[in-house]
Amino acid sequence: MNSRSSLEELFNCIVEVVLADFSDIAVDVQLRFTPSGAVERLRIFLLDESFVDVWLSMSGKYSYHWEQRHVRGLIHRHDNAPHSKWKVIKTFPKHFHDGNEDNVKESNIPDDALLAISYFLCFVRDFLKKSQRIS
Repeated sequence: MNSRSSLEELFNCIVEVVLADFSDIAVDVQLRFTPSGAVERLRIFLLDESFVDVWLSMSGKYSYHWEQRHVRGLIHRHDNAPHSKWKVIKTFPKHFHDGNEDNVKESNIPDDALLAISYFLCFVRDFLKKSQRIS
């Protein structure tokens, strides 16, 4: 099995988690592919018309990004891009963009992708409940 198929299998497992455990907030999921046919990311469409993009690489780079600027002017993202700007963060290179690109905090998202998607979508669900977007 090559790394390309392994990554696609991981994305497919994430899709299964989303559909099984987060159907109350996720209205659709789509794998997005590069022109060469490799999985590029997963997009999860949410009931409030925002979406989550998940990027993963075989090298261990990741991003769990909740794009909601068009709905309420916010973004939330866990990623491990080693931006020197965030070296002061205790969990560097892991960090969490909380509301916007410049409000960065420690990230405690699990390293395992299946645990991470559950962790992140629980955060999304709780946020939506608090903002009364779901009951």
